[in-house]
Amino acid sequence: MNFFARQDQARRQSRRLVLLFTLAVVAIVVAVDLFFLLAFGGLSGVSAPGSTGAGLVMATLLTLSIIGLGSLYRISSLRQGGAAVATQLGGTPVPEDTHDFHYRRLRNVVEEIAIASGVPVPQVFVLEKEAGINAFAAGYAPSDAAVAVTRGALDKLNRDELQGVIAHEFSHVLNGDMRLNIRLMGVLFGILVLAVVGRKILQHGGRGSRNSKGAGPVLLAALGLMVVGYVGLFFGRLIKAGVSRQREFLADASAVQFTRQTKGLAGALKKIAGLPDGSKLASRDAEEVAHMLFGDGVGYSSLFATHPPLLTRIQALEPSFKASAVPDLVARWQMHPPSGLDEDLALGLASPAPPPLPEESAEVQVTPPAVVAQVGAPRADDYVRAGALVEAMPEVLRRAAHEREEAVPLLYGLLMAAPGPVRERQQFELAARNDERVARQALDYADRLSELPRLLHLPLAAMAMPALRKRPRPELERFMDGCFALTHADGQVSLFEYCLGRLLRVQVRDALDPAGAWVPGHRHLSRCAPHAVALMAVLAQAGHADPTSARRAYLAGMARVFPRLDAPYQPPAEPLRALDEAWPVLDELEPMGKELLLEGLVAAVSHDGRLSVSEAELLRAVCASLHCPLPPMLEQRG
Repeated sequence: MNFFARQDQARRQSRRLVLLFTLAVVAIVVAVDLFFLLAFGGLSGVSAPGSTGAGLVMATLLTLSIIGLGSLYRISSLRQGGAAVATQLGGTPVPEDTHDFHYRRLRNVVEEIAIASGVPVPQVFVLEKEAGINAFAAGYAPSDAAVAVTRGALDKLNRDELQGVIAHEFSHVLNGDMRLNIRLMGVLFGILVLAVVGRKILQHGGRGSRNSKGAGPVLLAALGLMVVGYVGLFFGRLIKAGVSRQREFLADASAVQFTRQTKGLAGALKKIAGLPDGSKLASRDAEEVAHMLFGDGVGYSSLFATHPPLLTRIQALEPSFKASAVPDLVARWQMHPPSGLDEDLALGLASPAPPPLPEESAEVQVTPPAVVAQVGAPRADDYVRAGALVEAMPEVLRRAAHEREEAVPLLYGLLMAAPGPVRERQQFELAARNDERVARQALDYADRLSELPRLLHLPLAAMAMPALRKRPRPELERFMDGCFALTHADGQVSLFEYCLGRLLRVQVRDALDPAGAWVPGHRHLSRCAPHAVALMAVLAQAGHADPTSARRAYLAGMARVFPRLDAPYQPPAEPLRALDEAWPVLDELEPMGKELLLEGLVAAVSHDGRLSVSEAELLRAVCASLHCPLPPMLEQRG
């Protein structure tokens, strides 16, 4: 299943969640109504029919109000996205410039995997009080994602195993699972709040009324609400199991594809099986986030399990592994508890030596289906390439990407044109929107970045996102305005710089309003034809010096997307304005329509079967602007 199919599956799962939630609410309302009839004599005919009917209506409305308000409250409390979930569980943020070796190793792994997958680097947290081995990714979209690991995972896993766990979590980021997970937290809170109400009344209400004349009705009310609460708890756990269990198998498979081998992920699962703390979480909020964890953090029975059996997951990675091997693991780690850092030293698992980067003039042979298959599906070479990209960045730029005060001018510098009239106009626009220091630093970074290979620009922007998100909201809004001004200065900015600027604006906008961030759309491609045609023409024109070659490239792309559409090659008179109008529409395409469009765009850019490094980076920028993350290394045609 490719990226677009997984996105489409996520949409269907969201609809499934709505259906399950509706059924659960109906069951709870029926239970409440039956309790009301029993408590107030409706079943025996003691009460007047009119009063019974009115009471049933009131009981139904009250139940729906409690569930609805509970869900709205919880969803509202999670509007800030992944960081809010991590903070709720006691997560400690990992600083971008940390010198702690455990933290630095974790951040390096997260950065490399984010760059390899073509998404912004997420916020990173550690659950310091959790000794079990576990992790989760939370958020509404990649732009506001947060990845959290337990202290147990940090201490006990070696680098390969940590990579496997983080890659598993990134697969949830890429598969569109995170938004569904947060929505699941919200709606289940509304259901489960009745269990809390029933338990509290049973604990306190009956105790306070035990010697009074009203003890009977109060205890009956407490018992009834407790029963109703357990109905909610039952359905809540059943929904979690139904939604999340199969996704864990898919995430394991994606992580294996990502990190080159099964050993790391299987090693992490074996340590969970053989250590006394396993993957359990001590936090009282573990129940609420059970469906988004790497391992079973609660200890559900098989009926309600949010994860496949641990042995089944291990054997899917290592078919030769036997259940009889688990006691040996337990005995070994009782004698010598595992230390991830010691294992790194013994196994030589430091950061891998990066391969050389390709020259700017290098070309690769590609096919549209192969490139489309890589979207949201990073592989072994992508992970290795990501490490090479980070290592190739000058230290001063890497440090600036990690510093809160430097991220904004650094990103402005990425968007500035070569020295000349356009840059002068850009400098004027920056000075009008920012203080003198930011404008001056942006110019300094622009000079430093002028010699930076283009294939390092997107990774550098991805690394700067965590520091950028820490800026106050007014500054981020000013940053988005500044990006727009820089990429529209005199209309002469390169298409790559324009796409990068739009991408930065979209990512910041998503981070400012996580709950309103991008979701897989529903528009049909045929209804977006004018905008798709405009994008195709702009890309064909940008990649070819002469109109004849551009026309051929355009027709090659159109043959894949709209083979029967009569749309001659006519590049827009104002390309940037045409793209500004096209992005919002094309970004709302249904996943399978977006897949077809992307295949056509690749065919246009590579109509001769070859892509230069600069063309490949332009394609990556366009894909990222359409929320189709493309890894840094394109698959060579065999």
